[in-house]
Amino acid sequence: MEIFLDCLPCMLRQVLESTRMISASEELQQKVIDECIEILSNYKSYKTAPELCRQMHRIVNKMTGVADPYRHIKETNISTALRLYPHLKEFWSQKDNSLDMALKIAATGNVLDSAINLGLDIEDCIDDELNKAFAQCDIEQLQQKLKTAKTLLVLGDNAGETVFDCILLEKLSDLDISYGVRSQPIINDATSEDAYASGIGSYAKVLSTGCDAPGVILEECSTDFIELFNDVDIVISKGQGNYEALSNSSRDIFFLLKAKCSVLSDLLTVNINDYIFKYAPSK
Repeated sequence: MEIFLDCLPCMLRQVLESTRMISASEELQQKVIDECIEILSNYKSYKTAPELCRQMHRIVNKMTGVADPYRHIKETNISTALRLYPHLKEFWSQKDNSLDMALKIAATGNVLDSAINLGLDIEDCIDDELNKAFAQCDIEQLQQKLKTAKTLLVLGDNAGETVFDCILLEKLSDLDISYGVRSQPIINDATSEDAYASGIGSYAKVLSTGCDAPGVILEECSTDFIELFNDVDIVISKGQGNYEALSNSSRDIFFLLKAKCSVLSDLLTVNINDYIFKYAPSK
Protein backbone atom coordinates (compact mmCIF):
# COMPACT_ATOMS: atom_id res chain seq x y z
CA MET A 1 0.00 0.00 0.00
CA GLU A 2 1.34 3.43 -0.94
CA ILE A 3 2.15 6.12 1.63
CA PHE A 4 -0.55 8.78 1.84
CA LEU A 5 0.03 12.37 2.94
CA ASP A 6 -2.28 11.90 5.91
CA CYS A 7 0.09 9.21 7.21
CA LEU A 8 2.94 11.69 7.69
CA PRO A 9 1.60 13.85 10.56
CA CYS A 10 0.33 10.68 12.25
CA MET A 11 3.84 9.19 12.26
CA LEU A 12 5.33 12.43 13.54
CA ARG A 13 2.85 12.55 16.43
CA GLN A 14 3.67 8.93 17.22
CA VAL A 15 7.44 9.48 17.51
CA LEU A 16 6.83 12.54 19.68
CA GLU A 17 4.68 10.44 22.01
CA SER A 18 7.39 7.77 22.09
CA THR A 19 10.06 10.32 22.98
CA ARG A 20 7.91 11.88 25.71
CA MET A 21 7.38 8.49 27.30
CA ILE A 22 11.15 8.28 27.74
CA SER A 23 12.22 11.84 28.43
CA ALA A 24 10.67 15.10 29.58
CA SER A 25 13.51 17.05 28.00
CA GLU A 26 12.10 19.57 25.53
CA GLU A 27 15.53 19.84 23.91
CA LEU A 28 15.71 16.10 23.21
CA GLN A 29 12.16 16.06 21.87
CA GLN A 30 13.02 18.87 19.47
CA LYS A 31 16.12 17.05 18.22
CA VAL A 32 14.12 13.88 17.56
CA ILE A 33 11.41 15.80 15.73
CA ASP A 34 13.95 17.71 13.65
CA GLU A 35 15.59 14.48 12.45
CA CYS A 36 12.25 12.81 11.82
CA ILE A 37 11.01 15.78 9.78
CA GLU A 38 14.09 15.38 7.61
CA ILE A 39 13.20 11.71 7.09
CA LEU A 40 9.60 12.65 6.28
CA SER A 41 10.80 15.09 3.64
CA ASN A 42 12.09 12.04 1.74
CA TYR A 43 8.98 9.93 2.24
CA LYS A 44 8.70 9.19 -1.48
CA SER A 45 11.83 7.05 -1.26
CA TYR A 46 10.02 4.54 0.98
CA LYS A 47 7.72 1.90 -0.45
CA THR A 48 5.33 1.50 2.48
CA ALA A 49 4.28 3.30 5.65
CA PRO A 50 5.74 0.59 7.94
CA GLU A 51 9.17 1.05 6.34
CA LEU A 52 9.06 4.82 6.86
CA CYS A 53 7.65 4.47 10.37
CA ARG A 54 10.47 2.11 11.37
CA GLN A 55 13.12 4.56 10.21
CA MET A 56 11.60 7.31 12.34
CA HIS A 57 11.42 5.11 15.43
CA ARG A 58 15.06 4.15 14.93
CA ILE A 59 15.81 7.84 15.49
CA VAL A 60 13.91 7.71 18.78
CA ASN A 61 15.86 4.64 19.87
CA LYS A 62 19.20 6.09 18.84
CA MET A 63 18.75 9.51 20.39
CA THR A 64 17.19 8.33 23.66
CA GLY A 65 19.31 5.21 24.07
CA VAL A 66 16.15 3.15 24.74
CA ALA A 67 15.61 0.11 22.51
CA ASP A 68 12.02 -0.61 23.58
CA PRO A 69 10.18 2.59 24.58
CA TYR A 70 6.82 0.81 24.70
CA ARG A 71 7.99 -2.04 26.93
CA HIS A 72 5.98 -0.91 29.96
CA ILE A 73 2.88 -0.27 27.83
CA LYS A 74 3.16 -3.72 26.26
CA GLU A 75 3.48 -5.36 29.67
CA THR A 76 0.49 -3.40 30.96
CA ASN A 77 -1.61 -4.25 27.91
CA ILE A 78 -0.77 -7.95 28.17
CA SER A 79 -1.62 -7.91 31.88
CA THR A 80 -4.92 -6.15 31.19
CA ALA A 81 -5.79 -8.56 28.40
CA LEU A 82 -5.01 -11.57 30.61
CA ARG A 83 -7.37 -10.18 33.26
CA LEU A 84 -10.01 -9.86 30.56
CA TYR A 85 -9.42 -13.34 29.16
CA PRO A 86 -11.98 -15.18 31.36
CA HIS A 87 -14.57 -12.59 30.32
CA LEU A 88 -13.65 -13.08 26.66
CA LYS A 89 -14.01 -16.85 27.01
CA GLU A 90 -17.40 -16.46 28.69
CA PHE A 91 -18.55 -14.08 25.99
CA TRP A 92 -17.42 -16.54 23.33
CA SER A 93 -19.23 -19.45 25.01
CA GLN A 94 -22.43 -17.39 25.04
CA LYS A 95 -22.03 -17.12 21.27
CA ASP A 96 -21.73 -20.92 20.94
CA ASN A 97 -17.94 -20.78 20.50
CA SER A 98 -18.57 -19.76 16.91
CA LEU A 99 -15.86 -19.03 14.37
CA ASP A 100 -17.23 -15.60 13.51
CA MET A 101 -17.16 -14.55 17.16
CA ALA A 102 -13.63 -15.93 17.60
CA LEU A 103 -12.61 -13.73 14.66
CA LYS A 104 -14.43 -10.76 16.18
CA ILE A 105 -12.72 -11.21 19.56
CA ALA A 106 -9.34 -11.37 17.84
CA ALA A 107 -10.15 -8.21 15.90
CA THR A 108 -11.37 -6.43 19.03
CA GLY A 109 -7.94 -6.85 20.58
CA ASN A 110 -6.76 -4.30 18.03
CA VAL A 111 -8.16 -1.49 20.23
CA LEU A 112 -5.17 -2.08 22.50
CA ASP A 113 -2.95 -0.52 19.85
CA SER A 114 -1.19 2.20 21.81
CA ALA A 115 0.17 3.74 18.64
CA ILE A 116 -3.35 5.06 18.01
CA ASN A 117 -5.09 4.89 21.39
CA LEU A 118 -2.45 5.93 23.89
CA GLY A 119 -3.98 5.71 27.33
CA LEU A 120 -7.17 3.91 26.27
CA ASP A 121 -8.99 2.13 29.12
CA ILE A 122 -9.91 -1.10 27.37
CA GLU A 123 -11.85 -2.43 30.36
CA ASP A 124 -14.36 0.41 30.04
CA CYS A 125 -15.21 -0.28 26.41
CA ILE A 126 -14.63 -3.98 25.82
CA ASP A 127 -18.28 -5.11 25.75
CA ASP A 128 -19.31 -2.34 23.37
CA GLU A 129 -16.47 -3.31 21.04
CA LEU A 130 -17.24 -7.02 21.21
CA ASN A 131 -20.86 -6.39 20.28
CA LYS A 132 -20.03 -4.38 17.17
CA ALA A 133 -20.66 -6.34 14.01
CA PHE A 134 -18.09 -6.61 11.23
CA ALA A 135 -18.60 -4.01 8.52
CA GLN A 136 -17.18 -6.59 6.12
CA CYS A 137 -16.74 -10.27 6.94
CA ASP A 138 -15.59 -12.77 4.32
CA ILE A 139 -16.07 -15.73 6.64
CA GLU A 140 -17.59 -17.89 3.90
CA GLN A 141 -14.29 -17.89 2.02
CA LEU A 142 -12.47 -18.92 5.20
CA GLN A 143 -14.96 -21.70 5.93
CA GLN A 144 -14.50 -23.01 2.42
CA LYS A 145 -10.72 -23.11 2.78
CA LEU A 146 -10.97 -24.76 6.20
CA LYS A 147 -12.59 -27.80 4.58
CA THR A 148 -9.22 -28.88 3.18
CA ALA A 149 -6.64 -26.75 5.02
CA LYS A 150 -4.02 -28.31 7.28
CA THR A 151 -1.75 -25.35 8.04
CA LEU A 152 -2.34 -21.78 9.21
CA LEU A 153 -0.09 -18.76 9.67
CA VAL A 154 -1.34 -15.87 11.80
CA LEU A 155 0.62 -12.62 11.59
CA GLY A 156 0.45 -10.90 14.95
CA ASP A 157 0.03 -7.19 15.56
CA ASN A 158 0.23 -5.46 18.94
CA ALA A 159 1.39 -7.19 22.09
CA GLY A 160 -1.81 -7.02 24.12
CA GLU A 161 -4.02 -8.29 21.36
CA THR A 162 -2.11 -11.57 21.23
CA VAL A 163 -4.15 -12.63 24.29
CA PHE A 164 -7.34 -12.05 22.29
CA ASP A 165 -5.86 -14.12 19.45
CA CYS A 166 -5.64 -17.18 21.72
CA ILE A 167 -9.38 -17.74 21.37
CA LEU A 168 -9.16 -17.78 17.58
CA LEU A 169 -6.21 -20.17 17.73
CA GLU A 170 -8.15 -22.43 20.08
CA LYS A 171 -11.06 -22.46 17.64
CA LEU A 172 -8.71 -23.44 14.80
CA SER A 173 -6.64 -25.87 16.87
CA ASP A 174 -7.20 -28.73 14.40
CA LEU A 175 -4.70 -26.97 12.14
CA ASP A 176 -0.93 -26.84 12.41
CA ILE A 177 -0.63 -23.18 13.46
CA SER A 178 2.33 -20.80 13.29
CA TYR A 179 2.26 -17.29 14.76
CA GLY A 180 4.55 -14.65 13.24
CA VAL A 181 5.93 -11.76 15.31
CA ARG A 182 8.43 -8.90 14.88
CA SER A 183 12.12 -9.72 15.11
CA GLN A 184 12.85 -6.70 17.34
CA PRO A 185 10.76 -4.28 19.44
CA ILE A 186 9.00 -1.65 17.34
CA ILE A 187 6.27 0.56 18.82
CA ASN A 188 3.97 -1.79 20.79
CA ASP A 189 4.03 -4.66 18.28
CA ALA A 190 4.44 -8.19 19.56
CA THR A 191 7.83 -9.89 19.72
CA SER A 192 8.43 -13.54 20.65
CA GLU A 193 8.80 -12.53 24.30
CA ASP A 194 5.42 -10.79 24.23
CA ALA A 195 3.69 -13.68 22.46
CA TYR A 196 4.92 -16.22 24.99
CA ALA A 197 3.88 -13.94 27.86
CA SER A 198 0.38 -13.86 26.34
CA GLY A 199 0.08 -17.65 26.19
CA ILE A 200 0.30 -17.96 22.40
CA GLY A 201 2.87 -20.73 22.78
CA SER A 202 0.14 -23.06 24.04
CA TYR A 203 -1.70 -22.83 20.73
CA ALA A 204 0.89 -22.18 18.02
CA LYS A 205 4.55 -22.24 17.08
CA VAL A 206 5.83 -18.71 17.70
CA LEU A 207 8.38 -17.54 15.12
CA SER A 208 10.05 -14.31 14.13
CA THR A 209 9.34 -12.99 10.66
CA GLY A 210 12.93 -11.75 10.52
CA CYS A 211 11.60 -8.22 9.91
CA ASP A 212 11.62 -5.45 12.53
CA ALA A 213 9.20 -3.05 10.81
CA PRO A 214 5.64 -2.50 12.14
CA GLY A 215 4.37 -4.58 9.23
CA VAL A 216 5.55 -7.70 7.41
CA ILE A 217 7.83 -6.47 4.61
CA LEU A 218 8.43 -9.73 2.78
CA GLU A 219 11.65 -8.57 1.10
CA GLU A 220 13.21 -8.26 4.56
CA CYS A 221 11.88 -11.47 6.10
CA SER A 222 13.97 -14.57 6.70
CA THR A 223 14.13 -17.33 4.13
CA ASP A 224 12.44 -19.77 6.52
CA PHE A 225 9.57 -17.38 7.14
CA ILE A 226 9.05 -16.62 3.45
CA GLU A 227 8.93 -20.33 2.67
CA LEU A 228 6.33 -20.82 5.38
CA PHE A 229 4.34 -17.78 4.22
CA ASN A 230 4.21 -19.14 0.67
CA ASP A 231 3.50 -22.76 1.62
CA VAL A 232 0.79 -22.58 4.31
CA ASP A 233 -2.81 -23.17 3.34
CA ILE A 234 -4.21 -20.08 5.08
CA VAL A 235 -2.69 -16.74 6.15
CA ILE A 236 -4.56 -14.45 8.55
CA SER A 237 -2.92 -11.05 8.85
CA LYS A 238 -3.74 -8.93 11.91
CA GLY A 239 -3.76 -5.14 12.09
CA GLN A 240 -3.22 -2.09 9.96
CA GLY A 241 0.57 -2.24 9.65
CA ASN A 242 0.48 -5.73 8.19
CA TYR A 243 -2.27 -4.66 5.80
CA GLU A 244 -0.18 -1.71 4.64
CA ALA A 245 2.79 -3.99 4.00
CA LEU A 246 0.95 -6.96 2.47
CA SER A 247 -2.07 -5.56 0.63
CA ASN A 248 -0.23 -6.02 -2.68
CA SER A 249 1.03 -9.52 -1.91
CA SER A 250 0.82 -12.10 -4.67
CA ARG A 251 -0.67 -14.79 -2.41
CA ASP A 252 -4.17 -14.96 -0.95
CA ILE A 253 -4.52 -13.47 2.55
CA PHE A 254 -7.28 -12.86 5.07
CA PHE A 255 -6.91 -9.41 6.66
CA LEU A 256 -8.37 -8.96 10.16
CA LEU A 257 -8.27 -5.40 11.47
CA LYS A 258 -10.00 -2.26 12.69
CA ALA A 259 -10.04 0.80 10.40
CA LYS A 260 -8.61 3.40 12.74
CA CYS A 261 -7.95 6.21 10.30
CA SER A 262 -9.63 7.87 7.33
CA VAL A 263 -6.97 6.64 4.89
CA LEU A 264 -7.73 3.00 5.61
CA SER A 265 -11.49 3.44 5.95
CA ASP A 266 -11.62 5.14 2.55
CA LEU A 267 -9.54 2.39 0.94
CA LEU A 268 -11.77 -0.32 2.38
CA THR A 269 -15.00 1.69 1.87
CA VAL A 270 -15.99 1.44 5.53
CA ASN A 271 -16.30 3.91 8.39
CA ILE A 272 -13.54 4.80 10.84
CA ASN A 273 -13.48 2.28 13.74
CA ASP A 274 -15.28 -0.39 11.70
CA TYR A 275 -14.04 -3.98 11.96
CA ILE A 276 -13.07 -5.85 8.81
CA PHE A 277 -12.35 -9.46 7.93
CA LYS A 278 -11.38 -9.18 4.29
CA TYR A 279 -10.30 -11.90 1.91
CA ALA A 280 -7.78 -10.81 -0.70
CA PRO A 281 -7.37 -13.55 -3.34
CA SER A 282 -4.04 -14.25 -4.98
CA LYS A 283 -3.08 -11.96 -7.85
